[in-house]
Amino acid sequence: MERLIIKKLEQWKNSPNRKPLILRGARQVGKTWVMKEFGRRYFKSVAYINFDNNSAMKAAFETDFDIKRLLLAIGAQTGISVKPDETLIIFDEVQEVPRALSSLKYFCENAPEYAVIAAGSQMGVALHNGTSFPVGKVDLMTLYPFSFIEFLLACESEQLVSVLESGDWALITSLKSKFISRMKEYFYVGGMPQAVKTFIDEQDWSKVREVQNNLLEVYAQDFSKHASSTLSTRLNQVWTSLPAQLSKENRKFIYGQVKKGARAKDFELAIQWLSDCGLIHLVHSVSKPGYPLKAYEELDSFKIYMNDIGLLCALGNTDIKTILDDNAFFVEFKGAVTEQYVLQQLISCTDFKPFYYSSPNSTGEIDFMIQLEDQIIPVEVKSAENLQAKSLKSFHQKYNNRYSVRTSLSDFRIDDWLTNIPLYAVHLIKNVLSQQQAGK
Repeated sequence: MERLIIKKLEQWKNSPNRKPLILRGARQVGKTWVMKEFGRRYFKSVAYINFDNNSAMKAAFETDFDIKRLLLAIGAQTGISVKPDETLIIFDEVQEVPRALSSLKYFCENAPEYAVIAAGSQMGVALHNGTSFPVGKVDLMTLYPFSFIEFLLACESEQLVSVLESGDWALITSLKSKFISRMKEYFYVGGMPQAVKTFIDEQDWSKVREVQNNLLEVYAQDFSKHASSTLSTRLNQVWTSLPAQLSKENRKFIYGQVKKGARAKDFELAIQWLSDCGLIHLVHSVSKPGYPLKAYEELDSFKIYMNDIGLLCALGNTDIKTILDDNAFFVEFKGAVTEQYVLQQLISCTDFKPFYYSSPNSTGEIDFMIQLEDQIIPVEVKSAENLQAKSLKSFHQKYNNRYSVRTSLSDFRIDDWLTNIPLYAVHLIKNVLSQQQAGK
């Protein structure tokens, strides 16, 4: 199954200023597969080290950071003769040996000719617990669950991907029903590699859900394994509350919905832990739609989305018939699922950092706010072919912004200040806006 991040890894390999790379991402998103596949494609050999319960390699890093000695140890452990620019060195679960993470600084300074990638699903938690991080001496990338485009590629729908990438909106619209059908499948399956593979191999919705439930159980076990009993309980409380949090009309995270009478101080650490592990995405509000958005970020007001749309549906016990048939009882949660979908595409397919905005007089919430160069752009998400955009209209009347985006099941169209981008093509939002800025 193709992962688009491999193209970015190729660019990293060929960069004249390459540093050791840290690949971030939640557990089970495919980091190990991506690193090994990248090595297989672009290097003559791969020296793979997994530091989980690896006492021999832990000992190798305990004395000093002499690169020649470390390379000998890596060669002895893997049976690979490590050669500059020919061998990819992989440190997996590197957070288990903090000195191995620290060694990346010395690879950067003393042996930049060696290509090194490190990864670990508990990396963020380890860093917050005091593990030294080689600031300025590493490159960073994040692997997310499959985007919708990657899902299409995995389902051997390369022609549909080519049509989307063509930017020919008449042709794209002519295939609308195929895109929507695949998108509904993606809503249920999501982007966790094992769930996607099971869907492709088995074509059995119940087996996909079984995989998802197993992944949710693995995450719950991680809470107990890596956190104290008190923190573990709070992690579970926050995690299991997310479907209910998102199904509210106002999706702002409410502590009292996790536990009656709860306050921020009770769950701040749990939320930080889940974020550090890549299991959730925090989307903060802005006090006003000013430039730059980051300057107006409100840290105590946010929405929380899960790392994967399929896991959200599994945790919410949403069945496939409800999604495919647009069951009337699904209306409220469908809006949350659609927002989750849009957020995942924005994060995995663009470099936008989404925020959201709620006006003081409650004339409407803007689902997402993004920034393209010096333009602040509101994005409204609709789960159906709803052409009304009351919140966007009110926002435009107040701020006279140049661009606004509504994403829905309606066809692509530009009406003066408002651009409608079909949900199945929302990953093209940056291309569309850039073309508008260029007057094309």
